[in-house]
Amino acid sequence: MGNPDDVKADEGAFQVVKLGYAYNALEPHIDAKTMEVHYSKHYLGYTNKLNAAIKGTDLEGKTIEEILSGLSMDNKAVRNNGGGYYNHTLFWEVLAPNAGGQPKGALAEAINKDFGSFDNFKQQFSDAAANQFGSGWAWLVVDKSGKLVVGSTPNQDNPLMPNVGISGKPILGLDVWEHAYYLNYQNKRPDYIAAFYNVINWDAVGKKYDAAIAK
Repeated sequence: MGNPDDVKADEGAFQVVKLGYAYNALEPHIDAKTMEVHYSKHYLGYTNKLNAAIKGTDLEGKTIEEILSGLSMDNKAVRNNGGGYYNHTLFWEVLAPNAGGQPKGALAEAINKDFGSFDNFKQQFSDAAANQFGSGWAWLVVDKSGKLVVGSTPNQDNPLMPNVGISGKPILGLDVWEHAYYLNYQNKRPDYIAAFYNVINWDAVGKKYDAAIAK
């Protein structure tokens, strides 16, 4: 088993975010081999291909949020790899060992206000993840009015991009590509979705919520 700290992108504008925990730290919910392949192969690949796609263009000096919010959706290289970079970066940040439970503070209040209860949110989020046909992501988003919204996107699209069906600032995302779960769960995506709630770092999600509503 490798060390996530050894994973580095090739030269370019963007670098992989530090994982912050060992590949096996999320077991039994997400297995070590899946985490290693996901982080050191898929995520690294998206990062390197994004850097190659923007090299020498006016996108090279922009943040990933700026790139995606102003994206031409016909630019498939940046759409797919920029989305893959952003989505996975957020994914690693909202996972943690010995996590799970329920959010606290302002985020908990907002979930109760906008969904009626944490259980209602959980059901809607699980449904979005389970019903996303093929590869994609489920999202918890702060929309432009400050309301929490759940939805999903195909492939590596995300709510920062124009015209993807859900719009806003993502604060929680779940990867439902098969590479995220198939080694351990095979075709049992609902089991993977259920396990995800045991590794959500609600403190990190809460900080993203605070930052989103402060803007």
